[in-house]
Amino acid sequence: MFITKIRKRDGRIVDFDSSRIRDAIHRAFIAVELENGKRAESITEEVVHLLEKKFEKRIPSVEDVQDMVIEVLRKRGYEKVADAYQAYREKKEEIRRLKEKLGIEEPKLTVNAIEVLRKRYLLRDEDGRIIETPARMFMRVAKAIAKVDRKYSGSSKESEKIFYGMMARFEFLPNSPTLFNAGTELGQLSACFVLPAEDSLESIFTAVKNMALIEKSGGGVGFDFSKLRPKGDIVKSTKGVASGPVSFMRVFDAATEVIKAGGKRRGAMMGVLRADHPDIIEFITSKQKPGVLSNFNISVAVTDDFIKTLQEDGEYWLINPRNKEKVRKLKAKDVWSLMAKSAWESGDPGVIFIDEINRHNPIPEIGRIEATNPCAEQPLLPHESCNLGSINLSRMVENGKTNWKKLRETVRNAVHFLDNVIDANKFPLQEIEKVTKANRKIGLGVMGFADMLIKLGIPYDSEGALKLAEKIMKFVTQEARKKSMELGEERGSFPNFDKSVLKDKYHGMRNATITTIAPTGSISIIAGCSSGIEPLFAISFMRKVLEGTRLFEINPLFEMIAKERGFYSAELLEEIARTGSVQGIEGVPEDVKRVFVTALDISPEWHVRMQAAFQKFTDNAVSKTVNLPQDATIGDVEKVFWLAYRLKCKGITVYRYGSKPEQVLNIGEIKTEKKRFVAVESEYAGGCPTKTCPFPD
Repeated sequence: MFITKIRKRDGRIVDFDSSRIRDAIHRAFIAVELENGKRAESITEEVVHLLEKKFEKRIPSVEDVQDMVIEVLRKRGYEKVADAYQAYREKKEEIRRLKEKLGIEEPKLTVNAIEVLRKRYLLRDEDGRIIETPARMFMRVAKAIAKVDRKYSGSSKESEKIFYGMMARFEFLPNSPTLFNAGTELGQLSACFVLPAEDSLESIFTAVKNMALIEKSGGGVGFDFSKLRPKGDIVKSTKGVASGPVSFMRVFDAATEVIKAGGKRRGAMMGVLRADHPDIIEFITSKQKPGVLSNFNISVAVTDDFIKTLQEDGEYWLINPRNKEKVRKLKAKDVWSLMAKSAWESGDPGVIFIDEINRHNPIPEIGRIEATNPCAEQPLLPHESCNLGSINLSRMVENGKTNWKKLRETVRNAVHFLDNVIDANKFPLQEIEKVTKANRKIGLGVMGFADMLIKLGIPYDSEGALKLAEKIMKFVTQEARKKSMELGEERGSFPNFDKSVLKDKYHGMRNATITTIAPTGSISIIAGCSSGIEPLFAISFMRKVLEGTRLFEINPLFEMIAKERGFYSAELLEEIARTGSVQGIEGVPEDVKRVFVTALDISPEWHVRMQAAFQKFTDNAVSKTVNLPQDATIGDVEKVFWLAYRLKCKGITVYRYGSKPEQVLNIGEIKTEKKRFVAVESEYAGGCPTKTCPFPD
């Protein structure tokens, strides 16, 4: 007797489909033995045959089928495949239990999301045992942040409910330190910091100490090293010579290597040097050797004057910061070309257009911005911090349309949340608390933009996508600013409001800056969406998780469309996983190929134009990696730099595939005699594919 029905876990009876068994077995074989579908086909036939014998007079359950698959795999000697199948089954069951505890219909918690939460986010007792579920984590955070409302309105219950709901539904998530530390004794909630580095040993080593305190709590730190005297300069107190900024950066790097950000995640820093510093050549080439300054991203701060000299093919003076004396001249074109060559070779340095940043500095009377956080999206004053959060745009699409009402509500609630974080925060240093509370900068951004485009049927590299990017970010910033104005009226404007450029435009404002586009590594994995405003990095691929084992992953939107339109097969997914791209693969309709483009399918120009589209309506800056193919030229990098400047980006970062040995995204890394597969690390979600910034938020 043929099996025609199967009982789901919720009791529903549905049609039996043997292809689902075959696909699951196929994925297990690919993940463990990198084999093709031939074995999956024969094993499926045996499983179905045994089920038909065993369940001749009753309907089997999903669990019955899975038990039979494991039994047949073990009988045939595929112990490792059976173990992998069973492990994945157990993780899926755990997700179902968590889904019930969260009390929501579709939490999108993947197996990898569970692993990330366990590894980094969920609280543990003194013996290292996990003592909270994701639901309890969200409740812990919601309570701690909503509690601030009592200071202003006397009640926090309604806010607690709202904050919990938008996090549990993955409509909004704050930066990782807030998830790590809210409601705990540590209580440090910000991701982004900038510390000063003045030209003295005392200042430098004070900065090292303060950096250690910040990184221990999960934050990342940026420094401008332009005030340090150059290599070989006189040190009067010792009659010796200075070693220069790059040598001191190695001290910061070594300290970070030891700290490893308190075990939560790798430490990350940004090192900035002005183009007119005498050590600029050493700085530009400082990261060409693997392992050197591995905890730093570095960026050259270029001014409008430098660009003007570059355009005129002229020379400019290098200036000693100790005495402001002119040291020697360099040709701007030579420095620009060296920056492009170094970025082509290793991804460093990036470029920061420092004058463009300061044109948008809301409080120039207080000071000039000289540095950013590690991923360059948050320009900050010395001793300033900022907390970030991202709205999941994938959750703002319903029935093929953007739900603007839902987006408005989420923006308003997110601004309320992020403003409360400033009051709830336990700052690592008094100086940081003073500057941060004087300006109350927050950084509300977005993630899941690539998913949103797919749901709306818009290709990433299209004029339609650019228009949507501008429309979305204009809406987010306008609504966020309205909410900040309301909070300013209710709670008071940020203390430096009367010294800001905002005083002439608004009656009041709670926050000096409100929007930032951050890279969202771990939090986008938790939310089950694409990273920040990045395109997809691959359609199907291998992910290294579960303590050294692998999972075969497929973009869920592609899988859904492939099944709906009838071209889905495990063999197709295996073929896609060899490069991660669907371009050039037979069997995938052309309109689907057009929408499912990956980062390396897209020309560099579109990456820059997308960054500029979001920057147009973003208060702070935009984190975006311009992904270049391996065969890109140094000239291509220069074109990217120029386009970023012309389109008024505040900075730009490029990464040529294969230019660093320690990538977290590798095409063809997992190999058999005949096949290669795309492989990614457990916490890679897109964007920067190096280990300097693997888990940004």
